[in-house]
Amino acid sequence: MPSIVELEKVASQVRRDIVRMVHAVNSGHPGGSLGCTDYLVALYFEIMNHQPKPFDMDGKNQDVFFLSNGHISPVFYSVLARSGYFPVAELATFRKLNSRLQGHPTTHEGLEGVRMASGSLGQGLSNAIGAALTKKLNGDKSTVFSLHGDGELQEGQIWEAAMYAAHNKVDNLISCIDYNQQQIDGSTDEVLSLGDLAGKWHAFGWDVLHMNGNNMQNIIETVNKAKTHLGKGKPVMIIMKTEMGNGVDFMMGSHKWHGVAPNDEQLATALGQLEETLGDY
Repeated sequence: MPSIVELEKVASQVRRDIVRMVHAVNSGHPGGSLGCTDYLVALYFEIMNHQPKPFDMDGKNQDVFFLSNGHISPVFYSVLARSGYFPVAELATFRKLNSRLQGHPTTHEGLEGVRMASGSLGQGLSNAIGAALTKKLNGDKSTVFSLHGDGELQEGQIWEAAMYAAHNKVDNLISCIDYNQQQIDGSTDEVLSLGDLAGKWHAFGWDVLHMNGNNMQNIIETVNKAKTHLGKGKPVMIIMKTEMGNGVDFMMGSHKWHGVAPNDEQLATALGQLEETLGDY
């Protein structure tokens, strides 16, 4: 079981991977990837019961994860590679021709760890619910996790899925919202206010928890608390407060880094703020 310090060191390396990947092809989404790094590291290196090899699309008797906001693929790919799903060296192919590491995760390339294509926002919750119901039908006691952007909640399919999960007592599902309050065109308040987010999920019949998504200790404590809500007739939603661009000072808190790659000078500055702990790819 890794310590908090060890998990934070993994997160530092993942953040290095993120900025290097998007810089190399001058394309990608660093802001949300950096903000969600701690959560995904905690999931894959501490919380989930999962088996990287041999990879099984069905994930039977394993916890499985679905990334709905697929544009933050850099953090997803880095965490999958660093936790053993595919070679870390393959990160160097991100967004390149014929790469398995497309800008948004896809399944037809057969990339280990990816169980759904994502990038068309709003669809991931429906997929996660389907997987959770399948586990219940099969008598599989494992947990399904999913991650969603806050801007993604402006999609109507999310709320159809929310109603469905509560009505059907999908109580083996822990979903999480990256609540950084930023999206590609500005703040969520400016584009389309989300209002009382916790109140909405409560009203839709979910148990709701809150956590600091940039604090490793709080993430682990909160997700472990969420696990105690499972099997009680309700799905669980965690509203995770993060800061876009977390870990790189000039990216933090600005929607402008949603989908912009750093230039050479900015990359050097970012890498100077992030400790190399596991070795760069």
